[in-house]
Amino acid sequence: MRLLLLLALVAAAGAATPTPAAKPPAAAAAPPPPPDVMAAMSKGGCKAFADLIAASPEASSTYKSAAEGGVTVFCPSDDAVRAFMPRYKNLTADGKASLLLFHAVPVHYSLSSLKSNNGPMNTLATDGAAMNYNFTLQNQGDVVTIKTAASAGSPARVKATVLDKDPVAIYAIDSVVEPVELFKPVPAPAPAPAPAAAADAPKAGKAAHRPAPTVADAPGPSASDDAAPEDRKKEAKKSAAAAGAPCVRWLVAVVAAASTLLA
Repeated sequence: MRLLLLLALVAAAGAATPTPAAKPPAAAAAPPPPPDVMAAMSKGGCKAFADLIAASPEASSTYKSAAEGGVTVFCPSDDAVRAFMPRYKNLTADGKASLLLFHAVPVHYSLSSLKSNNGPMNTLATDGAAMNYNFTLQNQGDVVTIKTAASAGSPARVKATVLDKDPVAIYAIDSVVEPVELFKPVPAPAPAPAPAAAADAPKAGKAAHRPAPTVADAPGPSASDDAAPEDRKKEAKKSAAAAGAPCVRWLVAVVAAASTLLA
């Protein structure tokens, strides 16, 4: 009897003891936050450009959201931004934001990927066909360049890698890239006119050795030719008188003889 009572008490105690609950599954680790784009640019020689982004609410919020999905930034160096500031100040607030967003591509590109790409690229400022805001990426040997139709002089060149950590890549460039939506395209230089075909001129050396043409001496004027017209008339009268003198003397002799016979 006592044994049955003891077993009943043990069973009751076991039923009253709560069963430990199963542990919930461990929460998945949260992905690390994307790198701070503005801080990375400031440390990499693009502080002036980062300050311009921070001063534009539209550009700042767009850069932060783009960094989460992947972005490649081409930040002009501090010297390039300082040289461009007079033109930047003339832009409207929307124009300034568009220029800042124009320097980023909504895709992460490593340096090796950039070197294998050539052609136009969309930017964070692209908004449909009406606002293309595209630039042309070209590789010249081992140098990556960026150019638009409004770029004056040489295209912007990638100088150094500031950050390349997926999903963000930042590259320092040596000049500000100008979109055609904000700046006038640079006219193409006119082709140089073709040189006119010049006539072959005689060589000076041959002209120096060419003999001068020989001119025959003209006959000199006679003495009579040199005489004046009046003198020529007097000479003609004297000649005529001299020729007619014998005839007169003969006629006088004939008349004298006839007179004698008749006497």
